[in-house]
Amino acid sequence: MAGMRGLMGCGVAMLTLVTGSVASGQAAPAAQEAPAAQEASAEPYVRPEVAAYLKGYYAKPNPPFTRELLMQIHKLPPTALAAMAQQDLPIGNVTTKDVTMPGPGGPMALRLFDPRPDRGPGPVVVFFHGGGYVLGSIDTHAGLAAEIARQLDLPVVSVEYRLAPENPWPAAPDDGEAAARWVAANGKALGRTFTGLVLSGDSAGGNLALITAAALRDKPAAVPVMMQIPIYPATDFGKLYPSSKLFAEGYMLDEKSMASFTEHYAADPKSPRASPILGDLAGLPPTVLVTAGLDPLRDQGRAYAAKLVEAGVPTAYYEGRGLIHGFATFRKAIPSAQTDTAAFLHVARAMLDEGASAKK
Repeated sequence: MAGMRGLMGCGVAMLTLVTGSVASGQAAPAAQEAPAAQEASAEPYVRPEVAAYLKGYYAKPNPPFTRELLMQIHKLPPTALAAMAQQDLPIGNVTTKDVTMPGPGGPMALRLFDPRPDRGPGPVVVFFHGGGYVLGSIDTHAGLAAEIARQLDLPVVSVEYRLAPENPWPAAPDDGEAAARWVAANGKALGRTFTGLVLSGDSAGGNLALITAAALRDKPAAVPVMMQIPIYPATDFGKLYPSSKLFAEGYMLDEKSMASFTEHYAADPKSPRASPILGDLAGLPPTVLVTAGLDPLRDQGRAYAAKLVEAGVPTAYYEGRGLIHGFATFRKAIPSAQTDTAAFLHVARAMLDEGASAKK
């Protein structure tokens, strides 16, 4: 859409994608030289390349995400949506395959990403894209899905779930659970044999991964859930955390946009299917939970990780210091974000290998 560059992101966030304008009238925060005293300092540490990125982001005004604008964006063809991923790296050399599954609200698109043209039986990653429940698609997040496939050396199936405002909550978690169950039982349709699920997603998609994992714990799918990898997820719609105010302005994921996305999504903040931190976390699969140091959602992620540990769930926590929300899809615009993305995925690969060895 002409004049648009801000899209996608997380739970209640936006990633920067596309050409055009973006932003608010606030100046980008200045980079700090030493990160050692980040938590104690009045000014948080910002990587220099992040500061430069934010300066460009806030250089032009950003139109509000009204219901009418979102509905126009949802009518864009896949080629136009794919063009909106200009801040991320391309998918590279991976095998892809598109399939359609029956969903709760009608046919749902899925896309397989695999660094190998074929492989034997093994786990599959089910990936839910970010975009504040109102934006994003398989096409806008293809680069991240392909990178997860490469780093984990696993097939990834990316899910096209329904978006608000046309389809408010609980359409997205309904679709997320349905997709995971279908993939678990239909590897043959994707040319693969699946023995387990790894649930992942960024931002809003991270939230859906957590909700889906809880649903499949309570009512198992055709194959077990082996791990969840929520990337800067929204975990609590009903509470304000310190990072919500600390990074409310000037770090791209601004308070006004988050409020708009939350309004369009219209979730019940007291339901664990919106706020998974409110649910029982015992018995969830091993988890690698990722946050960004400059993210308004950071403290929600910290709190969820802490609750997982208290519940006895094997948990690794990775926080990208000096990075903003959405960094895993800004790897072209913020090159060091690739190092962080590879790092947390290497942790996940090591945990998967450890779990497989323990079962032998």
